[in-house]
Amino acid sequence: MELGQLTIELIIGFFSLLLFTRLIGKTQITQLTAFDFISALIMGELLGNAIYDDDTGVVKIIFAIAVWGLLIFAIQFVGQKSITLRNLLEGKPSLVINKGVIDRQELKKNRMNINELQTLLRDKGVFSAREVEYAILEQNGSLTVLRKPEFDTPTLKDLNLPLNGKSLPTLLLSDGVILNQSLKGICKNESWLKKELKKQGFVNIDNILFAEWREEDGFYVIEKDQLITKGG
Repeated sequence: MELGQLTIELIIGFFSLLLFTRLIGKTQITQLTAFDFISALIMGELLGNAIYDDDTGVVKIIFAIAVWGLLIFAIQFVGQKSITLRNLLEGKPSLVINKGVIDRQELKKNRMNINELQTLLRDKGVFSAREVEYAILEQNGSLTVLRKPEFDTPTLKDLNLPLNGKSLPTLLLSDGVILNQSLKGICKNESWLKKELKKQGFVNIDNILFAEWREEDGFYVIEKDQLITKGG
């Protein structure tokens, strides 16, 4: 196979898989079920075999990806209409801790032992099963935990503290470069940014590695020299 043809096939295969991944949705990436995992493996295998087979051209690569993609779409569509098929393909959540009691039968059904359950609990910041009222093993293998009231983190409402609104921070300056699009998003301009930074003692824009702004608490700035000093 010539290098030029291989390059073209790799580029087409890459963008075909990228397009397919975007089409199946973000949840397929963040919530990978057993069915999604198998689908991803087969898609990669199809593309790999197609690229390195001298008898396979670009058309066959696209055709293989398209056919397999249509099959996945069809199964997902039917799964949205049929709860039975959806449960068959994706499985059902399992209540592994019910009212503070570990359900050994549910653990056995999911081929899970106590050590694995403890690992998943620690991933959620729970270091003792005694703190858990309910724990659900999700289809993608993650664990959802509801703590007992005495171990739950108190909220501002529980403590009768005043509730203040929150806004998302906006990155306005990165590695010495002013992000004008971000400034437009908060209805500000470059002169406002320089003026506000100067008020706080940041005169040299080029020396700023990171500067974000949030309405309720203003600027958070990290200078390049600051990192060098700490590292040294």
